[in-house]
Amino acid sequence: MKSILLNIVPEETRMAIVEDGELLAVEVERASHAHLVGNIYKGRVQNVLPGMQAAFVDIGQEKNAFLYIGDGAPHDVPKALAKNSKHEKFHVGQNVMVEIIKDATGTKGPRATTHLSIPGRNLVLMPTAAYTGLSRQIEDEAERSRLHALAERYAPEGMGLIVRTAAEGLSEDAFASDATYLANLWASIARKFQHTHAPALLYRDADLLVRIVRDRFSEDIDEFIIDDKAACERVRELVGFLSPTLVERVKFYDGRTPLFQQYGIEQEIEHVGARVVELKSGGFLVIDKTEALTVIDVNTGKYVGKTNLGDTVYQLNLEAATEILKQLRLRDIGGIIIVDFIDMDTAEQKAELLSVLRDGAKNDRAKTNVIDITALGLVEITRKKSRSNFESVVYSECPTCHGRGRIESPETVSIRISRDIRRMEHKNHAKNGYEIAVHETVAEELRQNQLMMNLAAEFGTDIKVIVQPGIHPETYTILQQV
Repeated sequence: MKSILLNIVPEETRMAIVEDGELLAVEVERASHAHLVGNIYKGRVQNVLPGMQAAFVDIGQEKNAFLYIGDGAPHDVPKALAKNSKHEKFHVGQNVMVEIIKDATGTKGPRATTHLSIPGRNLVLMPTAAYTGLSRQIEDEAERSRLHALAERYAPEGMGLIVRTAAEGLSEDAFASDATYLANLWASIARKFQHTHAPALLYRDADLLVRIVRDRFSEDIDEFIIDDKAACERVRELVGFLSPTLVERVKFYDGRTPLFQQYGIEQEIEHVGARVVELKSGGFLVIDKTEALTVIDVNTGKYVGKTNLGDTVYQLNLEAATEILKQLRLRDIGGIIIVDFIDMDTAEQKAELLSVLRDGAKNDRAKTNVIDITALGLVEITRKKSRSNFESVVYSECPTCHGRGRIESPETVSIRISRDIRRMEHKNHAKNGYEIAVHETVAEELRQNQLMMNLAAEFGTDIKVIVQPGIHPETYTILQQV
């Protein structure tokens, strides 16, 4: 049984996909964290960096969008409407139509492209690229050939079409209708570009509810359960238009027990942000993230195996590989991922591990590449990510450690205090002594190691230590008494 669960409250919308009690995917959307991915803007170039082959474009958001221009395909007007196909160089003040392909993360603004795409349920229209593509999930060669021919036939002149997985088995009439709808939508966007002043939003991608119906709800979903009546009716209306045979699978939940608790996934969702992930065998994963990459370490923990060491390590690595792929999907981790597996004895075991990873990656909606395994057991994985993921919406940087995951020890802070006092004494002797305000853990350290007592004796002065409630553990103040 595979289910989509939709929990809606005024503050946020949460989506979970569950199969036989196992959480496969989770996504959350809040008005305060609106996604930009898929939005199309009329922007104005603010800065051009030829050395980086990049430009920064004002799209009316807090941060300018980063636009890579190395492909040499800028355009002042939509390509399909341009009078000629000559490309020109970007310049400050130029108006340009861009689509956001990656949300802002950390200190970086959103990333944009001039290669536009407009998604429908069955097709994706590419107004600026005459290219035909098919979903890799469509495996039947005869069906691929049929759909490719339809895409070539119904793609608007000078534009391209990508055939999505949902189009498998689609009739020619429905295919043509979808292509026409997307072409008309693009014409509307192009008109807005010509008649609005930059920066301006030309097209907003669908909200989470619509995206679920468009991108997630298909024949392999047994039920779509929603705990908000108005949203349920909206979904039924959308599904009735897009896939009438699936309407009966859309159900309203009005039980007393909250929906996510009823399905036993509330606690599992709370663990999505955990640094340590327990494995059923007794081993565990440690997941650490930086702005550039994510590192995952595989540990044996309590797992001791049943035969020899080589087999124990091999079986644990296989279990870890499956869990790692699940965690990448759940957390929507993107970019470069480095996995430190436990060293294995044979080339056959390493090859099998890579095979498990690559086969599992095929089930990921995001493009995931498993590169290779080194002699040290390191596997490099790349995964495409565009939207702000669950962790970035639900969690914020720790105000105590500021994202480091650790703070200076009380002993370290104590030594810094002693260093500052020595520097102050070399400049001006405090004959009336010092008053030092610190965190309670630092005060305890100072009392136990007698550091301040020794300093007072060294400089012939008095040092008083007081605890300041609410002070940061690494922060302190030193006042000379007058």
